[in-house]
Amino acid sequence: MTGAVETLRALHLRRPQGDPLILPGPWDAASARALAEAGFEALATPSAGVAAALGYADGETPADEMFAAVARITRAVDVPVTADIEDGYGLAPKELVERLLAAGAVGCNIEDSTGGALKDPREHADYLAEFCAAAAGRILLNARVDTFVHGDGDPERAVERAAEQAVDRAALYIAAGAECVYPIMAPVAVLPLLRSGIEGPLNALALLTPDGPSPAALGELGATRITFGPQLQRRAAASAAELAAGLRQ
Repeated sequence: MTGAVETLRALHLRRPQGDPLILPGPWDAASARALAEAGFEALATPSAGVAAALGYADGETPADEMFAAVARITRAVDVPVTADIEDGYGLAPKELVERLLAAGAVGCNIEDSTGGALKDPREHADYLAEFCAAAAGRILLNARVDTFVHGDGDPERAVERAAEQAVDRAALYIAAGAECVYPIMAPVAVLPLLRSGIEGPLNALALLTPDGPSPAALGELGATRITFGPQLQRRAAASAAELAAGLRQ
């Protein structure tokens, strides 16, 4: 596992501009195998996609079932897997590290919001610092920043304020030991601002829409790492529904 985390860590570092690390999101063992066989060097599980595959709404998957699903994915492939574990399921940092390692994950996302509200950034940074101390380099932490999802209620300055908060929170999380920062749902237009204000790798969410920027374009704007959330799982479900409709004709 030490080799896997070092591989994942190396994939984040010293990337040329315009060549971000692309991490597609498997939701079960079969999709993980398909993505690994397609040549992707690492994978990133989406909690919403895994939840849907398990029959839960986003955010409602019991921790035991999420870790079991992650374990099935890691066993199915030979590439590093980083796991979306939402806000940590209320687990103490040391236990969270142990559960991730037992599941075979060598990276994770941890959100800085819970119940639809942002956490206190300093308290969350303290939690992340405990997590990183317990992980002792065995897990690459991608600190998710939710300021673009849960703002401060000022609609006239919503994006500007969210970007300012994201930079401030990122500094605390990086100081705590995070090796990548993920300001989820950040508008494309603010990526250069985030890049200039955030030290280290920056994760951007790519939208799989005809008019959405490509991963390479997001890389040119400053993204180091590209993820897709549950979009692959949702497309697969839509394709299954289309096939099913055709079978009934």
